[in-house]
Formats: sequence, structure tokens, C-alpha cells
Amino acid sequence: MNAVDASVHVEVETAEETPSLCTVILDTNPRAWAAIGDTLPLSKAVANILVFLNANLAFSNANQVAVIAAHTNRAVWLYPTQPEPSPKSIRLPPSDDVPMHDAFGSTAQASANKYPQFAQIESAVLASLKRLVESTTEPDLDTTTTQLSGALTLALAHINKISQAYTASKADTTKSHAPCPSGLSASILVVSVSDAEPSQYIPTMNAVFAAAHSSIPIDVLSLSPASIAQSTNGTVPAPASDTPPNVKDQPAANSFLQQASHITNGVYLQPAHPQGLLSYLFFAYAFADNGARAALIPPTHHTVDFRAACFCHGRVIDTGFVCSVCLSIFCSVPEGADCLTCGTHLALGSYGAKPAVVPRRKKKRKRMLANGSVREETGTPGGGTPMRCVLRV
Repeated sequence: MNAVDASVHVEVETAEETPSLCTVILDTNPRAWAAIGDTLPLSKAVANILVFLNANLAFSNANQVAVIAAHTNRAVWLYPTQPEPSPKSIRLPPSDDVPMHDAFGSTAQASANKYPQFAQIESAVLASLKRLVESTTEPDLDTTTTQLSGALTLALAHINKISQAYTASKADTTKSHAPCPSGLSASILVVSVSDAEPSQYIPTMNAVFAAAHSSIPIDVLSLSPASIAQSTNGTVPAPASDTPPNVKDQPAANSFLQQASHITNGVYLQPAHPQGLLSYLFFAYAFADNGARAALIPPTHHTVDFRAACFCHGRVIDTGFVCSVCLSIFCSVPEGADCLTCGTHLALGSYGAKPAVVPRRKKKRKRMLANGSVREETGTPGGGTPMRCVLRV
């Protein structure tokens, strides 16, 4: 039939849009939110984040979102929530009634003015956040930091699981001669309100390097009081007077998150006015996929704090000792000069030895003679005063 029909027949393959997965890590430290409660309460921040998530879902029907709470002592899923137990797994006494199968349905109320998926996400996030707040005890309120490393690990594991499931499903439905589509375009957004914990440097950086290896950008929106003060005044709080010169007790303005954003090619932002949280989310983090990131110019952070935390005490240091085998960092020389991680003996060379003091050379003095010539004389080598001797015969 091609010989009869002179028209050219070309099989056009529709290019499918790569979906994106936006994972939001919300810092839920109670003391940190109480410090900025007059400026931005937690309820208003959650409402703005839900609007941002709905906007990401509105870009494409294939887009997905996830929300994780980084609390003081644990990381908790806010959405998607853990599945509730099935009626068959619940053991009841013989005298009780048999539960109905539809009793474990969705608790979201249907509304004609709201998209069903938006209402489902909102109800799940608010219900999970309410349970988290109710389970917080008084000792948890004394902690000023959060479990950010655990939240990053949960986010990376969820992204890997969803990406593998999406790639496998697309590979089954794709023709043998057609190229297999790429996986999800994933990104992580961290909304931080508390300071960084130096002891979490190692697990946090492990998660950051895993994200960089998987090409997952980590965006950071720092709302901590220290970050707001630094972005407003441009100053960093001075260390304590009794602190050693190479040791800093606390990193300035979330230095670990600055490094995470820089290593993964993310966006780090310190808003001077937290009241405009929704505007910052839309203008700085609306591009969830990597294709949009390459086409747009995101906001940049002019300074990055690259200081690390030592492996022995968890202190943020300016200068330290690094093992040449495992790259462990120490604020001071370990006992016996042996690495605490791998046991390698640290070759310190002449470190700590007293330098050899070279005596200063005496300066030559010039003396004018009677004939007008100049004569150079060296100073007296001794430190005492010369004495005049008188000889008597």
C-alpha cells in the first residue's frame, strides 16, 4: 500500500512529561516556633505549605508530594500516613460487635469548593500534626534542635522507592524499540526554624552526599531567629570569650544546611520577613523538576559556612586535625595520636616541638674618626658593663 499511496507516513510518539516528587521536611521544634510565634505561627506556616503543595500537584496529574516532620527526638510522616490496621487484624472479645468494613474510610469531608486530593492531603497533614503535638512531652520541650538527619533519610528512602516503582511500571508498558523514560524528578524542601546540632554533622552529611549522588537537590528555607537576624543585620553572633579560637559551640545560621544546599545544587534562602512565607515558596521553590531549574535563575546565597564538626566532641571548628586514611576530623590531637575511627597513627611530624631560637645579630655602630673616615664597631657581646682596670707598680 505504501507504493500506491504517495503520502509519507510517520509514526509520531507522544513525549510523556516526567512527573515530579516534592518532599517537604517541616521542622516542628516547639521552642523554635514559640520564638517566632508573634511573626509566623505554626498554623499559618502549615497553611502556606499546603497551598504550595497544592500548586505542585496542579502542574500535572502525575506529580506527587510528601510531608515529613522533623521533631525534637524523631522524624514522623505527615503525608502519606501509615495505613490503618485492617478489620481482620483487630482481635475483639466474642461479646463485642463485628466492625464494619467501611469504618476505616477517609476522614476528609467532601466539599464542592475543594479538589478531593487537596482535601485529602490537608486532612492527613493536620491530623498527623495534631497527634504529633499531643504526643510531645515536657522533656521534649527542652531540646532546641531537631532530628534533621532522620528526616532526610526517610525522604531519600521514599524517593528511591517511588522512583523504582515508577521506572518499573513504565518499562513494562513501553514498547521494546522505544527508549525507557527516566524516573521521577525529585526534590527536597527543608523548612527549618531551629539551629543545627553539631553532633548530627556526620549522619546529616551522609544523607547529603547520598542526595547529591542521586541528583536530588535539597532546598532550604531557614526561618530560625539567628538566620533572620543575620539576613536583616548582616552580622553573625560572636562566640563566647572562654571558647578556644578554633572551636565554635554552635554553627552560625545553619551551616550544615548551607553545605547541603550548596553540594546538591539546591536553593538556600534566609527570608528577612517570614510573614511572606507563601511568596518565598512560590518565587524561590516553585520549580520542582530539574528541567525548570536549568532554564530559570534561582536565588543564590552569597556566603556559605564550610566549617565542619569534629568527630570526637561534635564541635564546629575552624581548624583541626584530619586523618589521612578515613578523613576523620578532630579538634585536638587524640590520645596517643591514634585516629579514633580507624586506629591509624597520626603522623604529626614536628607538631608541638619548641622552635629553635636564633640569637639576633648585633647591629654594627659607625664611629667618625679624627681624619674624617668612618669606622664600624660591633657592640659588646657581653651583657655587663666594662670595668676600668688600674695597674700600680
